[in-house]
Amino acid sequence: MAAYVDNVAIEWRGNAWCHLVADSLNELHEIARRLGLRHEWFQVSASYPHYDLTAQTRARAIALGVLVGDRRQIIQCARALKDELASVPKPPVQLDLFP
Repeated sequence: MAAYVDNVAIEWRGNAWCHLVADSLNELHEIARRLGLRHEWFQVSASYPHYDLTAQTRARAIALGVLVGDRRQIIQCARALKDELASVPKPPVQLDLFP
């Protein structure tokens, strides 16, 4: 199993940003934790599940063993993460009709 960063550099709020993906959700969250990323930064509603990283955090991720993925690898992981996320049971929503 592995985690990957892509080579994009999306400029936003004065930083260049890229994406962090992994072979599984557990591995993705574990490497994010090791990088000091908060779980609420997880991009669950994006086109594919990922964390956004600044260029500085990307360099730290690579130093921790995260691989630089090519486009094919990133897309493969993105699809697998999306499928895994879809298979996770969602907790039932309880409506408070009479507060």
